[in-house]
Amino acid sequence: MADVSRVAEELKPALLMTVLQLSYAAANVLYKLAVNDGMNVKIIIAYRYIFAAVFLAPIALFLERNKRPKMTWSILFQAFLCGLFGGALSQNFNLESLALISATFVSAMANLTPSITFLMAASLGLERLNLKSAAGQLKIIGTAVALGGAMTLTFFKGTQINTGSFHVTLMHHRNGHVASLLAPSPFKALMGALSSLGSSVTYAIWLIIQANMSKRYPCYYSSTALMASTSAIFSSGFAFCLERDLTQWKLGWNVRLLTVAFSGIVVSGIITVVMAWCVGKKGPLYVAAFNPLLLLFVAMVGPFMLEENLYLGSILGGVLIVCGLYMVLWGKAKEVKNMKQLIPSQSSPPEIILSSPTNDHRSSPHNNNQDHSIINQQRQMKSSPADKEEA
Repeated sequence: MADVSRVAEELKPALLMTVLQLSYAAANVLYKLAVNDGMNVKIIIAYRYIFAAVFLAPIALFLERNKRPKMTWSILFQAFLCGLFGGALSQNFNLESLALISATFVSAMANLTPSITFLMAASLGLERLNLKSAAGQLKIIGTAVALGGAMTLTFFKGTQINTGSFHVTLMHHRNGHVASLLAPSPFKALMGALSSLGSSVTYAIWLIIQANMSKRYPCYYSSTALMASTSAIFSSGFAFCLERDLTQWKLGWNVRLLTVAFSGIVVSGIITVVMAWCVGKKGPLYVAAFNPLLLLFVAMVGPFMLEENLYLGSILGGVLIVCGLYMVLWGKAKEVKNMKQLIPSQSSPPEIILSSPTNDHRSSPHNNNQDHSIINQQRQMKSSPADKEEA
């Protein structure tokens, strides 16, 4: 009986991460259905973060009531930037791409985030390239492979894959709207790809800002609730400026309410807690390794439920992106392992600052999830024998 309990405990993180990716896939399907129903994507994002803020704020107030450090203008400004880049901009780009191209394409592009984050962090001096090491070479090659996959996904269509005759149609044919989604014009396809890339870039910017904010404000639930609140303000203001028709803001007992409630409460709320637990148990690299499951789930659902066509270029591009993702994660894992092995060999232990923010808001296919580490090592040689003995 003890062995069964131990096995169940070991399998729990993997099962939870699988459910998490299934939730992200469900959110993508709901987004497509809501857009097909005529709901403005900007209103979807506004309601998502309103629901998320209302759900997360009481949890943060209760669980971290005695832990929160003093709020400063610097922290508020970082929360402002997090809400702008990680919430409003990233998700608006994401849903615009979902409205223009297939959910499978968007899910594949979401796996570019770790590579883009690595490139941005390296250009800002926050990540070491170290081209002579195996870890550095893996990250560079993985980034190149992932970007090559994105180019293949965007510009190479190839032959259509036959997915059989079994279909469960969820999309309503409304004034040719579905037809335009199934066969978008080259211009719409390019704009959808650029929107998806914009989502990954803005999300990577959020990861870098969040890494710095987490050191000054190490309260995960409070910072997430703060980000959801600022995202709700930005998204609502942006949506209201572009959509003044109040009838578009009405939510009935339909797919629109289901979409915003599920994405806000489940994806940005409950899934946040699940991901935080998994990161605490297994680490951010373990969590990021499950991201390609989202692509697999959406690729399975799209042709059968969303009337999406599957092409050879999508498969090849998706495979290259996933391979690039795992190469970047492998390189990061080797780098972290080398840093840990370095500690005992020094006369005094180096100071290692490892910040790995977890993303919860990219249901975005984007999702999650995805690892960014800032490692800063300082070595101080101590000449005192007592110090050496203590080290």
